[in-house]
Order: sequence, then C-alpha cells, then structure tokens
Amino acid sequence: VAVNKMDTTKWSEDRFNEIIKETSTFIKKVGYNPKAVAFVPISGWHGDNMLEESPNMPWYKGWTKETKGGVVKGKTLLDAIDAIEPPVRPSDKPLRLPLQDVTRS
Repeated sequence: VAVNKMDTTKWSEDRFNEIIKETSTFIKKVGYNPKAVAFVPISGWHGDNMLEESPNMPWYKGWTKETKGGVVKGKTLLDAIDAIEPPVRPSDKPLRLPLQDVTRS
C-alpha cells in the first residue's frame, strides 16, 4: 500500500501510522492478512520513497511482510512492487478465456 501525499502532512510519522491502522482494519475485513502487505510512505510529487530512500522521512525504517517463502524487507515502493509474488497458474487445467463481447455478422 503506497501512502501518498506525505509531503502535505509534513512527513508525519503519526499520520502514516494512523493510515496503516485504518487500512489494516479494512484489509482484514476483505480477507487479507495485513502482515502480508507492505506499507510505504511516499510523495509522488517529489518522488520520495518511490525508487530511492527519502531523506525527508528519517523515522521510516522500511517495510516487512510475510510471504510463503519467508519474510521480505524493503524501503521503497519499487522494492514492494518487486516483492509481489505472482499467482500460481494451474497449467494442468483446461484453458479459460473471458469474453467481453460477441459480434455476429
């Protein structure tokens, strides 16, 4: 979860933790484990914590998430995206393709 616009909160750690708490409650309600989700404070406008660690948030020590392969850690949004595990696709099952529209002539 990218927590954007941290620059508008003056890089507030308290606001970031408040958003994590609120979002974790929602994540639990929809059936996911919040410990398996990375939370990254970013500023898209300034590029903070997107590709490189930001000097504006010295309180941020990085994210940690639990996966099937173990614990994964990182500091940036790019690290979090790289840590996403692709879903397992059953290659031994029949192929299914969704159809959006059928045109008959």
